[in-house]
Amino acid sequence: MVATFVPFCSNFTLKLRPSNPPSILAPLRKNQRGAKLKCFGVARPHILPSAFGEDGGLRVFVLSDLHTDYDENMNWIHSLSLDKYRDDVLIVPGDVAETISNFVSTMAMLKDRFERVFFVPGNHDLWCRREEDNYLDSIEKMSKLLDACRDLGVDTNPAILNGLGIVPLFSWYHESFDREMDLQGIRIPSLEMVCKDFHACKWPGDLSNEGASLALFFDAMNEKNNIMIEKIRRTCSQIITFSHFVPRPELCPEKRMLFYPKLPKIIGSDYLEDRIRSIHGSKETTSACHVFGHTHFCWDLVLDGIRYVQAPLAYPRERKKRMNGGEDWLPFCIFSNGRK
Repeated sequence: MVATFVPFCSNFTLKLRPSNPPSILAPLRKNQRGAKLKCFGVARPHILPSAFGEDGGLRVFVLSDLHTDYDENMNWIHSLSLDKYRDDVLIVPGDVAETISNFVSTMAMLKDRFERVFFVPGNHDLWCRREEDNYLDSIEKMSKLLDACRDLGVDTNPAILNGLGIVPLFSWYHESFDREMDLQGIRIPSLEMVCKDFHACKWPGDLSNEGASLALFFDAMNEKNNIMIEKIRRTCSQIITFSHFVPRPELCPEKRMLFYPKLPKIIGSDYLEDRIRSIHGSKETTSACHVFGHTHFCWDLVLDGIRYVQAPLAYPRERKKRMNGGEDWLPFCIFSNGRK
């Protein structure tokens, strides 16, 4: 049996010459920011549901940014087959729901459908605006979410499954993650006006969205898993790490292509990328994969030897605008050792 990471067509368009492109897009040598970039995609109008691993074996699926406070999204989760994924693993990189009741309902449904479910919290999961009387702050709410996961049998710690290491990574963004020059000559609303985190999250006195205190706090939460992570590094031939936030600036479109050009300031963490590299190593390999969420962009590319994947359910209005088949390809299979 050969373990494989399953390729996925990214949600962006590449212009190729000559006008008759090959069926498999050739890897790009470099992107505009100077990083080595390989992008694999299939020239087809829709992303199709994965058929890999139908003959059995471990399969790992990805689904981020569920946002089941929207009825359409909750109904979508409910519509997932109770039988198709019964022996499979699902990675959920955060933003499940804003309220804890919707969070518990969603994760319970996923646990009914998948053998194992892995989770790390996103920013929406820690919003307190609808439950201000229930929690002192977002840290206390996160503790309650992790307790709920434990009660449901949802994994929030690293684990080894049939020789595959899966490592959840806690993270938060910091503004200095954005190193691209700001756009000039246009009026752009402030982060405080656009980003609800500044108002919906509540932090204890020594933590705030200013500076890097939150990014450092959440990154330090991963230290408790160092012993297990080291075991995974020693014994696993393939490793999947995952986080909610974005580990590299290259995993976001350039500002001139964004509806909100200040988005890169509230999406990612350099500390997260450093931790990912400490787990996967710096050498180019086919055994390293990192899954993330948050921006609702579909991504699948290789940067400096690590494959980065985002497969979001996203908001209902966003799915309706997709050119790649809406949500029919979700949850997305990124790993299967069922292929011979």
